[in-house]
Amino acid sequence: MKILICSDGTPATEPVIHLGALLASPLQAATTLLGISETAADEQPLRQALQTQAQTLAQKNIATEIIVQAGDPVRQILEHTSAAKYDLVIIGARWTGAVGDYWRSRKTYEVIKTIEPPVLVAIGDRATLQRLLVCTGGKEFIDQAVQLTGKLAAALRASVTLLHVMAEPPAMYADLVRMEENVDQLLESKSELGINLRRQKKELERLGVPAKVRLRHGIVLDQVFEEVREGQYDLIVTGTSRARGLLRHYIMGDLTRSILNRSGVPVLIARAGQPKPARTFWNAMKSLWRAS
Repeated sequence: MKILICSDGTPATEPVIHLGALLASPLQAATTLLGISETAADEQPLRQALQTQAQTLAQKNIATEIIVQAGDPVRQILEHTSAAKYDLVIIGARWTGAVGDYWRSRKTYEVIKTIEPPVLVAIGDRATLQRLLVCTGGKEFIDQAVQLTGKLAAALRASVTLLHVMAEPPAMYADLVRMEENVDQLLESKSELGINLRRQKKELERLGVPAKVRLRHGIVLDQVFEEVREGQYDLIVTGTSRARGLLRHYIMGDLTRSILNRSGVPVLIARAGQPKPARTFWNAMKSLWRAS
């Protein structure tokens, strides 16, 4: 695995270095430390700061390549990740205040929407990464995020919880709620949700990762953070989808942005795969004819 750690060399990026160390060592990942100075005069001080941070990583037996570039940070990260393929990019998230849609540095959101690799945002200061929470919509296009989380969890010897939140139904459907809250019954069902969650859980278990499914009802964002609080999770996994058409950027939905705004633990923004095309009536009929 190849990991890119983005740092400006300041003490504010120490959580980025710490998080990179937690992952790079057990993953035995090829690690690059990328620093970007916005002026040429800052290049040498930045390089010196990165060398100090690289020494911190070396104490964890992590050999690190240092690269220093100048220019706009988002553009430089995009160009670098386009030229050299990485499996994961780790960035910081400076707090700017709980105002508007973006509570952290705008550049954090721009990097997430612009580059191709999954992005891990360093928030908080976790001593370990042992309990990982995947926010799954129960659809198949989240499978790539589940696979990536499984690889990380296997190396970290961590457990993974697949969380699915359903809207709160009217009281008259109380029996249906009780049935849906029976995880075993749901996983044995032939519903789309049950099939997808069952497949995702089996994929994690195939990688040797302890996995469980949690179901909640209510407002999604509230339920996600209630689960994080109760389960004392170390990392939240959510997703983005690629924009349609000629645009190369990724779409960060309201839920992912709100999780990133409010989270007190690291957030992994994985890349969702394209949903499979729906079967047409004609294709379904042809399948029946072939089976007959």
